[in-house]
Amino acid sequence: MAEEPNSKQCTKCARELPLAAFARDKNRRDGLQAHCRECVAEYSAAHYRRRREAMGKPGRDKVEVPAGHQLCRMCGEVKPHSEWHRNATASDGLSTRCKACRAAEGRAHHLKRNYGLTETERDAMVASQYGLCAICLAAPPAHVDHCHKTGRVRGVLCFNCNSAIGKLRDDPGAARRAAAYLEGNLWKPTLVAPGVYQLPS
Repeated sequence: MAEEPNSKQCTKCARELPLAAFARDKNRRDGLQAHCRECVAEYSAAHYRRRREAMGKPGRDKVEVPAGHQLCRMCGEVKPHSEWHRNATASDGLSTRCKACRAAEGRAHHLKRNYGLTETERDAMVASQYGLCAICLAAPPAHVDHCHKTGRVRGVLCFNCNSAIGKLRDDPGAARRAAAYLEGNLWKPTLVAPGVYQLPS
C-alpha cells in the first residue's frame, strides 16, 4: 500500500511544502487547495487593494506577516494564530477578525439588540454618572440596567448593585424596606384581622 505524501507542491509558487501549508478544500481529490496559504494570502491582499482602488479608497500598505500569524483587517494588527477563532469554511481555516475584535463587535451588537443603545450612548450615560455606579457611587459601572416591564434603560450599575436590585425583583417597596432595615427601622407587619397581616406600603 502506497504511503500518504507528507508534502505537496504549490501550483502558484512551485515550492514543495508540508501539507499544513495548504488550507482544506473538500472539492479537491487530496482535500487541500492547489495554492499554499501564503500565495492565497498574497492574492487576497492584492485583490483587496484593487477593489479599494476601484472604489476610490486608498489601499493599505503591505504588511509583513510572519509564519503562524495573521493580519486582522479590522484592527490592523498582526497576531498569532492563537488569537483567532477557527473557521472551517475559510480558505486559511481562520476567522477574518481576531478574537478581540470579534468580542468587541459582539458587545456592540448585544448593547444594540438588548437595550437599543450604541456604545457611544452607553459611554455618555457613564460620563453623566461621573464614571461611577448610579447606586453605590463607588464602583465602576459595567452593567446596563433596564426596566424589565417597559424596557426603559435606567442607568449603568456595578455588578453588585445590578445583582442586588435583581434579587429585590425590581420592587421599589422592597428596596425602601431594605433601606429602612439598614437604618435600624424594622418594618413590622400590622395585624389587621385574625391571621391577616399587612405590611407598610
